Parts: sequence; structure tokens; C-alpha cells
Amino acid sequence: MDGQLLKKIWEQRYIPVILRRTGKGELLRARLPYSDDNRSWLQNGRRTTPAWISGPRYWEIPKAWFNDFVERALTTFGRVYVIQPYREQEKCSPACLNAVGHECQCSCMGGNHGAGNDGSWFEISETFATRWGDQMLACRLMTRRAGQRDWQI
Repeated sequence: MDGQLLKKIWEQRYIPVILRRTGKGELLRARLPYSDDNRSWLQNGRRTTPAWISGPRYWEIPKAWFNDFVERALTTFGRVYVIQPYREQEKCSPACLNAVGHECQCSCMGGNHGAGNDGSWFEISETFATRWGDQMLACRLMTRRAGQRDWQI
């Protein structure tokens, strides 16, 4: 996702935003529309106190609170932005990677045809190879359906 759009979503002040961080020891980062009781809303009776990071203006909360945060934000605010890392998976086959000629019937649509395996591909079998792209950030807006407890993306 475009970095400027992510920044705009992160900096808006009307819809809660949660940033999932996956590194060891990293906490979730959250932003809420301003309210005097944001700390108690986040803490929700738990023993751990959310940390307010004043410079960049966000809360840090434990990773274990992610699902609860999303569900309560949907219930309270009706919607929430979830920003999370992802890595795109590419699929191909060794027959395609090592092919000679131009005919390709692989899901790569010829993008890897005849390119060989430079070591980045994990060959699972004679017919399947995969690799993961660089980690990027994705964003989704989840909204609460009126009168229901299920969510829509």
C-alpha cells in the first residue's frame, strides 16, 4: 500500500487505527479518537496499563489485546482500520523455472519462465516451488454491520 495513504490513515483522528507489529518484543500501536477515558477504555479492567507515547501520539498495548481491541472498536466506533505486515507469496514450478522455450502453463504467467532457481525459491516437489516477497504493510477498514455482531471488511 502507498506510504502516503497509510500515513494519512494513521494520522486521521475519527476512526480507530491498530498497527500490528510482528517483531519479537514489539507492541501493538493504536490510535483512538480523543476521549478523556481512552486509557481506561484500552485497559478494559486488565492489570497491564497501556503506554501513551506522547511524541508521535499513539498508545502501545500488548499483542494479546489485538482481537479484543478490534471487536470493542467495532462495537464502540462502528469501524476500525487494521494496518498489518504481509508478504506476498509467489508460486511457480521447477519445470517452469528451468524451462527452455516460450510455452508456459504456470500460475506465474511466464514471469519466471526459464529464469532458473537463484536460491530464493523453495522447491517443494517437482511441480511446486514457492518464495515470499519483501514484507510490506497492508491496511483494511473493518466496519460493523448494523444490528449484527459480525464484521465486514
